[in-house]
Amino acid sequence: MRPDIQPPIIKCMIRLSGVVLLISLVALTSLASETQKGAIVFREEVTAAHRQQLAEKLRAITGWSELSFAANGSLSCGRSISTKGSSTARRLISETLDSATVLILEDASERPDVVFAKVVPGKWQDSAQSRPVFVVLIDFADFDHLMGDRQALEAFNVGWSLLHEIDHVTNDSEDSEVLGHVGECENHINQMRRECHLPARLDYFFDFFPAAQHNDFRTRLVRLAFDQIDNSKKHRRVWVIWDARQVGGLESSKQLATLR
Repeated sequence: MRPDIQPPIIKCMIRLSGVVLLISLVALTSLASETQKGAIVFREEVTAAHRQQLAEKLRAITGWSELSFAANGSLSCGRSISTKGSSTARRLISETLDSATVLILEDASERPDVVFAKVVPGKWQDSAQSRPVFVVLIDFADFDHLMGDRQALEAFNVGWSLLHEIDHVTNDSEDSEVLGHVGECENHINQMRRECHLPARLDYFFDFFPAAQHNDFRTRLVRLAFDQIDNSKKHRRVWVIWDARQVGGLESSKQLATLR
């Protein structure tokens, strides 16, 4: 945060932390051993509803009508070739699956330390495994609290959140630490949004909804801005809004972003 900036801000997507998770599930180890290619796979305890929710969002973004999560939790893109959706998103997923990296998707709903999603490095319990492994923690419940303009909500859902975290891993991209900039990672995601004819995110940080920062308010509404271009090429600001007391992410003492 620049010293001349006064409004409180918080970080929307959290980058890699120092947490290391041990990956010990037999099914995941077996999956990683079957092939030297990468994998994006749900932990077995994640509900079918959440798997379906994420698959539906990813199908809409990528245009892959056959994209799904198999019985063992692994992401399959299917064999359909699409000219719809985002080619950049399709390329990101394809490059990830063609790499040696394994991404484990875990349900972190209602966890106060997860705001929408974050990715942390993992470590195989099997010492013979040397392939890179990361755990993407997804708080599905956070997305139930979103309000705002329809176009902005379409540009900010669990599918976009996962792609954001995948881009951190696959492209080693950085988030912004400066107000008014989305950063390298969200620049990549914005390209995908444009290819889907959706509004682009204008800032990596969100700020308080007007007057919501006052202590006498029971809610702490925050908002994130997106730029919508209509058919006449006019720009219009659209918003995603939520209560930070429900979603989390506010530092109680300073109400500031916790930066890497």
